[in-house]
Amino acid sequence: MSHRPSSGLAAVSTALLAMSRRLEVRDVLKTIVASARELLDAEYAALGVPDDHGGFAQFVVDGVSDAQWKAIGPLPRQHGILASMLHTAGPERLADVREDPRFEGWPDAHPELSDFLGLPVRDGDEILAALFLANKRCPSETGGCGFTAEDEELLAILAQHAAIALTNARLYERSRELTIAEERSRLAHELHDAVSQKLFSLRLTAQAAAALVDRDPGRAKDELQQVAALAAEAADELRAAVVELRPAALDEDGLVHTLRTHVQVLDRAHSARVTFESPGTRALPAAQEEAVLRVAQEALHNALRHADAERVAVALTRSGQGARLTVTDDGKGFDPRTVRSAGRHLGLVSMRDRASGVGGSLTVTSARGEGTTIEMEVPGG
Repeated sequence: MSHRPSSGLAAVSTALLAMSRRLEVRDVLKTIVASARELLDAEYAALGVPDDHGGFAQFVVDGVSDAQWKAIGPLPRQHGILASMLHTAGPERLADVREDPRFEGWPDAHPELSDFLGLPVRDGDEILAALFLANKRCPSETGGCGFTAEDEELLAILAQHAAIALTNARLYERSRELTIAEERSRLAHELHDAVSQKLFSLRLTAQAAAALVDRDPGRAKDELQQVAALAAEAADELRAAVVELRPAALDEDGLVHTLRTHVQVLDRAHSARVTFESPGTRALPAAQEEAVLRVAQEALHNALRHADAERVAVALTRSGQGARLTVTDDGKGFDPRTVRSAGRHLGLVSMRDRASGVGGSLTVTSARGEGTTIEMEVPGG
């Protein structure tokens, strides 16, 4: 690589540093794709993480607008050249991908690709993803230039570091998930032990008071006072447990980061596309942040489990000194009046209670076949 300009080495360094600074898997994938496209000066770049069913669990693109991506349609399957990169160790460098015998076409809205460079992202023998670029930008208008052997070498270096960054991000997210699960298990045991004992004592004392009402009213009164004291202690312990159950990530990372991470996990776990955006928001008091997070979780659960949505969009925006949460899905929708009258609230009651409990409001907009929008507004501090 000694013949490559120093600016090229600087570009490689910048790309590697950008990948190493990301901890969440989705952010790492986006950084890999953007870095590869910029480093090799390609018009398009993409990276696909395979699932176990012949498709892709995640597929990240760079160089394609949101409108274009939406028009292209469902994620590609593992076939043709994409499949070859997931089953072979070597790179694929083609002058024109359309002339390759493995080429099987693409959707109408798909951009036209010609020269092509791709290779697997590997961790030892495991293929983590397939990374590819298309349409090398030429320094002049003299015609196509195509990817070179030097480009292939650079992409191989980038892919090696991408594998490290992606593995580290997966370990980081897994570690956090295990920590949260362990903490919830510990709190569940503590809650059961402490509150169950109080409630058992409360029950026995109440029974004793009932037995003494007729033959010894004075002692019955003392027992009832004990009942009141035990009930107050149980209520205090429940409140303390609820405070302790506040998500650790919320305290450590704040609402925006916690929501983004939660959305990324759901986006990986479900076939629906789940997105998050948060332009220009500010920190909220702890009670408001927890209420917003819980409402978002409930709304996302409904969209992914009950609405058969293909796309769910979560947005957190500034509203005066407070914030507005919006969760919109393109699912089958429902009539809120029918749900309420049937006694099936889909969590709407608890969401409204959470909103009103912090001085906020909740609006539900839905109709059969037209999706659902949950909008929550909370004041600031």
